[in-house]
Amino acid sequence: MNLRQFEYALAVAEEGSMTAAADRLRVTQPSLSQQIGALEKHLGVQLFTRTPAGVVVTVAGRAFLAEASIATTASRRAVTAARAADGELAGELIIAVHMGLGARQLPQALGELRLHHPALQVTMHEEPDPAHMERLLRQGALDMVLVHRVPPACNGFDVHRLGEEAYVALLPKGHPLLKSGSALRLQDLVSQGWIRFRHSSLLDEYLARLLADANLSPQTVARASQISTAVQLVAHGLGVTVVPASAVPDGFEELVCPLAPALAEPVLVCVRRNAGAAESALLRHLQQQNWCGGA
Repeated sequence: MNLRQFEYALAVAEEGSMTAAADRLRVTQPSLSQQIGALEKHLGVQLFTRTPAGVVVTVAGRAFLAEASIATTASRRAVTAARAADGELAGELIIAVHMGLGARQLPQALGELRLHHPALQVTMHEEPDPAHMERLLRQGALDMVLVHRVPPACNGFDVHRLGEEAYVALLPKGHPLLKSGSALRLQDLVSQGWIRFRHSSLLDEYLARLLADANLSPQTVARASQISTAVQLVAHGLGVTVVPASAVPDGFEELVCPLAPALAEPVLVCVRRNAGAAESALLRHLQQQNWCGGA
């Protein structure tokens, strides 16, 4: 039994298919199946139930994979720490970020990190729902988390405030409310159809809270899992929405209207306590970005 087998099992669980996992791992499917079979034989339990549609993780498999994830993460961190001690930043840095947060600043910071440390690999968990985020944190699978509010399971992390993120309204091109050029109140949008986000997302929870606090109940005409999709729906006249300013894709600025009163949330980065050089380097690059609340 070895870490490579752990990684294989985790990939199979994440992909839900031996074929997809083999493609991702760049190994043959028979080789992958053989390794999973050898691991199950060594453990004396079945990790996966094979079905015509793919594979399903068993109860024993879920228990094993939770610990396997911790083991593989610790292994990657050990490599990163060893190389950093020798003056080279290499290995893997694992971060999670909430929907739409730092959509411009984070890529810029990661680009600068890559420029200075080309051997360092970054894995991102984008837009995890609260339950997934908590699971990743409890498994010790994350080095850094970019959030508006500190997750309950973020024990053992140091919290740094980067600034704040402004929110803006998006309306279809030519909409009468856009032509006025004035900042809009949420009340001005109550008669419009709204593009909302998946129920489990923190962004949709934020919008729901804003509307409830203002005692507003606009009609929801669609839900999107990505901000880019919501923007496209607005652009094609389906409805309006409210999103972080930095998440508005290039080319859609003409759909943006500021809100009054201005809406903004703090931007926080949680860094694993006793962080290594890789986490510290990314933190520095994040702190150098413009977090003044605009796009």
